[in-house]
Amino acid sequence: QVQLVESGGGLVQAGDSLRLSCATSGRVYTMAWFRRAPGKEREFVAAVNWSGQVAYSGDSVKGRFILFRSFGENTVVLEMNGLKPEDTARYYCAAASQRAPVTQWANDYDYWGQGTQVTVSS
Repeated sequence: QVQLVESGGGLVQAGDSLRLSCATSGRVYTMAWFRRAPGKEREFVAAVNWSGQVAYSGDSVKGRFILFRSFGENTVVLEMNGLKPEDTARYYCAAASQRAPVTQWANDYDYWGQGTQVTVSS
């Protein structure tokens, strides 16, 4: 059974940076981050697949968030810079067990972590 363990959330001020890490215990091909803000739908943030292909959501995070993957350690790190209050959400790591192009669709992911809270104060 594949497990995903997230870490790195917290309470920060607007403009600060945070790094979220997700480690997996099994073999997966694509790893991604999603987030869900209070009262909103789950939103894709970023993903990287086995070949290093990376995708980010739209203008809301592009240029501020960077996704790294350590294949040897089976870990993915989301570096979040210039955080804004609207980035406040619970962030979830997800992983796909099939080899495929990187995808932003939640249904394409087989495994999910418990989530880590990110709160950005203004």
